[in-house]
Amino acid sequence: MTRLTLPLLIAAALVSGCGRFGDSGWNPLSWGGGRSAPASLAPEGGYVTADDQRPAVPQILSAEWEPLSEGRLLVVRGMAPTKGYHSAELVSVRPQPGNRMTPDADGVLRLRFVASPPPADSPAARLPASPATDQIIVGLPLSFLQLGKIYAVEIAGANQVVKLSR
Repeated sequence: MTRLTLPLLIAAALVSGCGRFGDSGWNPLSWGGGRSAPASLAPEGGYVTADDQRPAVPQILSAEWEPLSEGRLLVVRGMAPTKGYHSAELVSVRPQPGNRMTPDADGVLRLRFVASPPPADSPAARLPASPATDQIIVGLPLSFLQLGKIYAVEIAGANQVVKLSR
């Protein structure tokens, strides 16, 4: 017993005396203590995002969920005043990196329904849209993992906001 006690006491004295309180990784008093907050991967000043210049679709006709094998498809139908609107999309109100779709802190995913209007000098810009044939339809697939964090979805058009519960 005495053979083992003396080497253990010497080793403990050497290890505990390494450096000042936190200067050394060998110091057992600094092990596990004084952990700093995790570093953020976001760049300083936030992510660079390009502002979407497309105007919001003037009228939202409907919003509904369609089942998918890996989640749900959010289908939104809208109407524009003239023919020729193109490049319709549901974009996040809050800038997010990549194509990430995460809700706000309250669990609501806020989206804008946008589309590019036809050029002002085009013939389509002068023709009124027909409700039967000129609907703008957009789909946004959301996985079950994304839906687990979402309580509701708000879709904003130019003149109205539609809220859809999950």
